Amino acid sequence: MLSENIRAVRKSKGLSQEELAVKLNVVRQTISKWEQGLSVPDSNILISLSEALDTPVSVLLGEIVEQTEVNDLKVISEKLEIINLQLALSRNAKRKKLTVFFSLLAVAIIAVWMLLIIFGSPYLAWDYSDPEIAVVGVLLHAFEWFFVRLSPVALIGAIVGIYLIWKKK
Repeated sequence: MLSENIRAVRKSKGLSQEELAVKLNVVRQTISKWEQGLSVPDSNILISLSEALDTPVSVLLGEIVEQTEVNDLKVISEKLEIINLQLALSRNAKRKKLTVFFSLLAVAIIAVWMLLIIFGSPYLAWDYSDPEIAVVGVLLHAFEWFFVRLSPVALIGAIVGIYLIWKKK
């Protein structure tokens, strides 16, 4: 909500991210992060932002103007705290999804390797003289050839991904 309001008000005032950043003495990437919802401005910057955009803070926060005082730092801080909490919850949900994905990828790779080891790899001894079976043999051969070469890279990538996700917590 805050991110969309900042973008909408900035565009309605005809300002670029760079121009707004100069007014606030921040870098353009900071404005971009606010507008993408990746971070939120603190209460002092939010007041400066409202002054630079000539818009009440309550409008930026998505409230009706009559509900709060424009410069009520306590209310602004509470709203920003809620937005920060929502951002944190969103990031944690993304981390959990990525952890599950990488874990399932690693388990699937290990399971296929176990199946190949247990049942043996028949593609080198396949009888290609029967045309109907030859197609299946070629498909199995191609699958195993690619799997044996690409799965170690994918497994290492999955393990590194899990490690990096846990490290960021």
